Amino acid sequence: MRIRTLLILIVLLLVAGLLALNWPAITMPAKFNLLLTTIDAPVGLVMLAALALIVVSFGAYIVYSQGGNLLAARRHAGELRTQRALAEQAETSRLSELRELIRSEFAHLDERLTHAESGLRTEIRDAGNALAATIGELDDRLRRGGGARP
Repeated sequence: MRIRTLLILIVLLLVAGLLALNWPAITMPAKFNLLLTTIDAPVGLVMLAALALIVVSFGAYIVYSQGGNLLAARRHAGELRTQRALAEQAETSRLSELRELIRSEFAHLDERLTHAESGLRTEIRDAGNALAATIGELDDRLRRGGGARP
């Protein structure tokens, strides 16, 4: 039990005890002037009824206020869920776009690599052919001339 609740319970018990001890004085009748008429009623009970009316009024106000706060909190929680869902959708969209960008970049890179590889193969083949032609020419010169220098 919370301390605040315990203190309220103790105060209520003390008031109830005082009312029980002083019940004969509370129920003693007196004359009340209501502007248009006069009535006989116990002063303590009238005051107790007025206090009960005030307590009930404050209780109703607290319930109304807390209900409004609860509705506002639920509305804010709903808006927060909506915003979170929108943020997750945006993040998913950004990830999809990034995935597509990476795929296109890899495809472009693969195309460039394939093109560079075919160019390199052509150059190596041409260089090999040129080297083979030069070696063949040198071999022919050596066989014909017997080692003569040009």
